[in-house]
Amino acid sequence: MIALLSGQSVGREGPCVHLGAGTASQLGQWLGLPRNSLRTLVAFGAAAGISASFNTPMAGVIFAMEVILMEHTIAGFIPVIVASVLGAVISQLVFGSDISFDVDARIGVEVAVIPYMLVAGLIFGIAAVAFTQLHMLFFRLHRYSLLLRFTVIGVVTGLIAVFVPEIMGTGYDTLADALNGVLTLEILLLVVLAKLAVTALATGLGMFGGLIGPSLVIGGCLGGALGLIGGDLMPVAIDPKFSVLLGMVAMMGAVLNAPMAALVATLELSHSPEMIFPSMLTVVVACLTLKQGFGSEGVFTEQLRHHGHDILSDHSKGFLSRVGVASVMNKSFVICDPDLSLGQAKALASQPPIWLLVKGTDADTDTDTLQLMPTAELARWLESAELGEMEATDRLQFSEMNLASYASVEIDSLASLHEASNRLRSAEAEALVVVPVIKSEAKPVLGVITKTNILNYYGM
Repeated sequence: MIALLSGQSVGREGPCVHLGAGTASQLGQWLGLPRNSLRTLVAFGAAAGISASFNTPMAGVIFAMEVILMEHTIAGFIPVIVASVLGAVISQLVFGSDISFDVDARIGVEVAVIPYMLVAGLIFGIAAVAFTQLHMLFFRLHRYSLLLRFTVIGVVTGLIAVFVPEIMGTGYDTLADALNGVLTLEILLLVVLAKLAVTALATGLGMFGGLIGPSLVIGGCLGGALGLIGGDLMPVAIDPKFSVLLGMVAMMGAVLNAPMAALVATLELSHSPEMIFPSMLTVVVACLTLKQGFGSEGVFTEQLRHHGHDILSDHSKGFLSRVGVASVMNKSFVICDPDLSLGQAKALASQPPIWLLVKGTDADTDTDTLQLMPTAELARWLESAELGEMEATDRLQFSEMNLASYASVEIDSLASLHEASNRLRSAEAEALVVVPVIKSEAKPVLGVITKTNILNYYGM
């Protein structure tokens, strides 16, 4: 709020998304939900934030599915839709049903304008690349103190605002002027260059604010400038609202790596189905320019890569992260003492659980341990052992049987399969013993997971 009130070149929608997603995540943690569910809850909050900010419930749903969940399933769609609708309803009850921009553009698209749309898409893509790279350049300077970074942001923004005051704040008033065609070519280009640089500086150095609003303003003003230039070159007149809307959807789609969300937002904001075809064509060219031409994936993905999280290169990680260990673990086990009677051993072997968890003590740390072994090993030992005249009450020591066992470590029941896979790898173990988050003597173990369980689930 301080950033917005002081006129910083950041958006107001981004913080709404962050607040919604963060609140949903915290709620899930308070309720003790599995960690694979938190990603879905984050999508709920983000969808509600987008929906409430722009009064665009459809765009909120698509943004959450495209950027956060990165999948389209019924299980994800339905709750996200509910969250987005509730966000829009609450926003309308409090602030009314007015949308952010008055862009009711009933525009007919002529075939002669297609070359213009292709060239415009290329230019929007280049602008998105410039913004992303400049943002990441400043993003890498987070090693400097917060006070120094914010001071630089304030000084640079203030100096540039002396000459280009349109860069201050969200810039929606400037975008409205561009939609109405009242800005000259020089002003539009100046706003694009200044807004792009100052927003990249502010968000890159860590100023609290969003990217959605600035990307719409930068794209809209650039589209307005291209519309003025194209109007002199094309055989047909180009409506200012048409070119501005193309810039908004293309810049937002490319910068956020969310072309579908940008398209749906354009439809909801403009109330003009005629804008869908040109918007689709332009945003596709812009995104292809960004990805194929310059190898970039948008601001959010580049930030994750900088922190070592390459979410787009590891599909198995995403798949396993959506599943909790509780849904895959094997519950067929029995916890045994270090010794048992012959009768107990035969009973286990005749109607066996799959696993035996044998209690023990670590000699080095003097802590309780559980040795994991298949019950089939006990059955084979009973068949091959020379038991002689042993009675059913005679005691057998597991330590003397030399049964094959698995190296195992514990993992809590809220973990995902991806966390389980990492735990197996880091501990060089073959199996995991799933324990409750709050350990209980009455039920110390909930289940068992092996590498084979994870591989079999992934191969379904």
